[in-house]
Amino acid sequence: MTVLDPARSGQFRTAAQHASRRVPIAQRDELASHVLDAMRGQHYESAAAVAVLDGDQLLGLVTIERLLAAQPTTPISLLMDANPPVVASSTVQEQAAWKAVHHNEPTLAVIDEGRFVGLVPATALLEVLLTEHDEDLVRLGGFLRSASPAQMTTVEPVLRRLWHRLPWLGVGLVGALLAAGIVGNFEADLAEHVLIAFFVPGVVYLADAIGTQTEALVIRGLSLGIGVRRIVGREIATGALLGLILGGVSLLLVGSIWRDWHVALAVALSLLAAASIATVIALVLPWGISKLGKDPAFGSGPLATVTQDLLTVMIYLTTASALVV
Repeated sequence: MTVLDPARSGQFRTAAQHASRRVPIAQRDELASHVLDAMRGQHYESAAAVAVLDGDQLLGLVTIERLLAAQPTTPISLLMDANPPVVASSTVQEQAAWKAVHHNEPTLAVIDEGRFVGLVPATALLEVLLTEHDEDLVRLGGFLRSASPAQMTTVEPVLRRLWHRLPWLGVGLVGALLAAGIVGNFEADLAEHVLIAFFVPGVVYLADAIGTQTEALVIRGLSLGIGVRRIVGREIATGALLGLILGGVSLLLVGSIWRDWHVALAVALSLLAAASIATVIALVLPWGISKLGKDPAFGSGPLATVTQDLLTVMIYLTTASALVV
């Protein structure tokens, strides 16, 4: 059994940069006892599994638990998993970590054009998943990309906090002014039927909540290599059904409590339309940002919120004006 030299880099973004080459290596015809004897006294960066090679080609992996439980004379080839989770060296780190987790393996093999590159240690897999999760949450919260690493945003000084948050909040302020302009165009209708104004916050909130749920699914999917095409149909259908259910409930509640069925119908139809449109926006924005080569979480939350709010206010007030006035 041999040990490969370490080859690590500073900024981990791909599977190859996480792969440790200082791992246990065995040939297919070695016995379990020989492999264990060769491992004694060695220092490894990852010893959760033994890589079984034929030259520089990976044949499979043997977990240390299975190796310790095997009979001494058992050939290593009979213990190995011949179909372990394997990724190319250029695979994005989050996709690599996700694949290892879903294969219930303590490590992940990295290959380059069929050649064995190394194994990704379990600690590295955990670090990747945690870091990517933190970054997604921070960027969805409206922080600038320069806020990475995400963990620093919790302890950074006040002025840097302002710098990382203000730009997207500035976009939100512009959106608020535009929303005020939209509401102003319906001033006469609102003055005549003030009940219409009661439901503006609720309709806007529900549309935002539905859009945020869709965004979370889309951004996580894009980060893991799951394309929008695989979820677009189901998400649009889900958004429409949510709008239909919420609209139906609101129709009954608003009509029964306030005794104005025209306003109740306006709220119900607006929820149906706003929920459907919010879902589409939440699908399109992360996809578009991803196509530009940016993190899909970067700016999606604040930008989607502003867009959804403006469209929701416009839809609701236009519908209410047509049905009530």
